[in-house]
Amino acid sequence: MEKVLYIVRHCTAEGQSPHADLTADGIVQAEKLADFFKEIDVDRVISSPFIRARRTAEPIADGKKLHIEEDSRLAERTLSTYAFEDWLLKLEDSFLDFHLKYEGGESSHEAMERVCKVADELPDGSKTVLVTHGNLMTLLLRCYDERIGFQEWQALTNPDVYRVQVTDGGARVERIWKEEALQ
Repeated sequence: MEKVLYIVRHCTAEGQSPHADLTADGIVQAEKLADFFKEIDVDRVISSPFIRARRTAEPIADGKKLHIEEDSRLAERTLSTYAFEDWLLKLEDSFLDFHLKYEGGESSHEAMERVCKVADELPDGSKTVLVTHGNLMTLLLRCYDERIGFQEWQALTNPDVYRVQVTDGGARVERIWKEEALQ
């Protein structure tokens, strides 16, 4: 068994709502991201339904002549329906205690469980781009490397790309995005 996942964090966006679009810089980043994928063999592009993720996925899919599949399980995790002033500390706590759940939110464990299913359902031999969001991307990467957590989330860029090679012997997680690709 072998499959390859390209886990992509969306480009720079105007905000955090599901309807937030890419900024002007984000649109340019999405085109450069498509150039980055030009020589990479991909057979599927699956995106979060959030606008910023779909708009990040479009140039990649267009360049590959692929249809974008949408999967709501790639939507960003809701930490809480309450707007915390100390949300960063709350987020860090949710990485320390994977079952910690705030009002109206989803625990890290719950979010990880749903996003890991997306990857698990991909067939052997597939080479798939998954376009998602920072928090959920970190949890998906953690499905394959339990050392990944809050610090890795903090180090993510917009956009960012990790390759995960899954084999019978385990998985290899590697950051392949280079900021100079945006220059």
